Amino acid sequence: MNDRTSALDSLVFGVDIQSGDVRGDAPSYAVVAFDGENIDRDVVSHRKLRRLVEREEPAILATDNMYELAADKDELVHFLRSLPTETKLVQVTGAERPEPLSRVASRHGVPYGKKPMKEAEAAARLAAVNVGYEVSAFTNTTTVKVSRGRSTGKGGWSQDRYTRRIHGSVKRRSREIADRLKQAGLEYDVDATEKYGGYSNAIFTVEGRPDDIPVSSGRSGDTRVEIERERRDGIEFEPLVKRRDHVIVGIDPGTTTAAAVVDLDGNKLDVHSTRTADTADVIEWLIERGRPVIVAADVEPMPETVEKFRRSFDAAGWIPETDLPVDEKLHRTRDVGYENDHERDALAAALFAFDAHEDQFQRISRKVPPNIERGEVIARVVAGEESVEAVLREITGDDESDEDDESTHEERELTDEEKKIRRLERRVERLESHTESLEATIAEKDETIEEYKTELSEAKREERREARERREVQRLERDNNRLERKLESLREENEELTGKIERLKRLWKLDHSNFADVNTNKNLVPVKVVEQFTKDAIERADEEYGLASGDVVYLRDASGAGHSTAERLAETNPRAVIRTGGLSDAADEILFEHEIPVGPAENVTMQEIDELAVARESDVSALIEDWERRAEERRKEQQSQMVDRIISEHRAETRSESR
Repeated sequence: MNDRTSALDSLVFGVDIQSGDVRGDAPSYAVVAFDGENIDRDVVSHRKLRRLVEREEPAILATDNMYELAADKDELVHFLRSLPTETKLVQVTGAERPEPLSRVASRHGVPYGKKPMKEAEAAARLAAVNVGYEVSAFTNTTTVKVSRGRSTGKGGWSQDRYTRRIHGSVKRRSREIADRLKQAGLEYDVDATEKYGGYSNAIFTVEGRPDDIPVSSGRSGDTRVEIERERRDGIEFEPLVKRRDHVIVGIDPGTTTAAAVVDLDGNKLDVHSTRTADTADVIEWLIERGRPVIVAADVEPMPETVEKFRRSFDAAGWIPETDLPVDEKLHRTRDVGYENDHERDALAAALFAFDAHEDQFQRISRKVPPNIERGEVIARVVAGEESVEAVLREITGDDESDEDDESTHEERELTDEEKKIRRLERRVERLESHTESLEATIAEKDETIEEYKTELSEAKREERREARERREVQRLERDNNRLERKLESLREENEELTGKIERLKRLWKLDHSNFADVNTNKNLVPVKVVEQFTKDAIERADEEYGLASGDVVYLRDASGAGHSTAERLAETNPRAVIRTGGLSDAADEILFEHEIPVGPAENVTMQEIDELAVARESDVSALIEDWERRAEERRKEQQSQMVDRIISEHRAETRSESR
């Protein structure tokens, strides 16, 4: 017997498209409302169906194909968002790879007819006994956004006060919502954007559904509140009930052990990977999710760890003829989710095992009556290697002794006509079975064609959007090239003007380098300024206005110069050097050897003009005379020291000879 519960304490809607197409203008739907006992039927438009669901708030809206309610994924998400919070959209024919509705109804003993109203009723009855998968596009996380309810405007006499008031209102409203969430015991994170006077907006990320949140959407005064559920990356399917059905298990052993569970229709139920759990923990995890019929591996031969799992469940084993290539595993698992490569390998093993046994499962399913659980029969045939007939006889309790007693009686010989009738009946039975299989194949192909049409339509829309984007990019590139050409032209013009200015500066400096216009009384002398007593500063001054023999040079900072720097200055053969700061011993010695007068700047009165300066001739002459006087004394002192040294050396030699 079917082990699903049939207790129904709420309303179920079954729907099937009656006429038209959801991609067209006016589709109509056959709707069946089922509460476990009573049935109401009606034919409504798409708009009326949505109003009916909104008014009645059924627990389940059941269909055999979710894309009969929406043209594509985006419209499906929009449809799911419009459903009442307590209403689930259920696809009774499976998850990513749905079966024909006729096959599912037959398996569960539900009346089925090909007319839309009969299909809608079958969908409602199947969902009522928890057959199918809930279609979900949203998580249990909700975003609450508090923002400005009015524009801050473009300015005015009271603009600051008006803006401050609005931002203050947003901040107060945000605090009120935070208090309500705390009182409701909901966990949340908040991201507030501070602005002048308060907040411009605050976004709460709440762990809960919109019904759990004690706040409503809407605009009130200066604030606006928007509530929206967080959308998943794609469409996900969740079985209505997690039963211990018969399943196929894939195992990927190693440092990280991964296990995948697939039902007997090839739908992924769950996948799990762990680095810490032992074999017993993984077995417990598998027991919670079903009764394994087949345990599969993705390599040949079967690893010992996988063999342990197989023996634990007394299940059949499956391995490929050769190790499964990575590209084939990627292709087979492309439509199902997993977290890492280990889960992918386990999932691929389970799916390939299903592919290998799919025809056998279908043959067994066709022989199993609706009131018998096919999983038990499949398990005993595949794992126990029993015949379908023997399993069915044991399950139904038929006594073979009756047949043995009847066989003792002499059977009447059939006439030729009766034999022909029996042959024809068997042929009809085979043809009907084959027809049903072909119809199922046609239905699957029709659904595949519809999916391809949907993908083609989406691809065309995407192509049109990309074409518009390409045209816009080309236009922007043309504008950018034009602006770059204009910028380059302006840069060249700027460089040309800069060059003219530099040339004019050099001409002015050359024209005024002798300060003839300043030195009208012939009592001033030009001074050329060097910022620091370094080679770079000397070279820069030489490049800008030239350092020639006989110049008076002013070292604005004379400290730090060494032997080579003093040599570089001495090469210019200046008339005199005016310094600020003290010279190093090495630099002083070099300048003294080249007989270049050096004196402090505090003894010379100077007036600076741009990079040049002028000084009184009398001050410069006094500096030179003072240096010459000190230089003469220095020479005398050096000569005296030299004579003393010679005498000392002579005395030392004399004493050494006398010994």
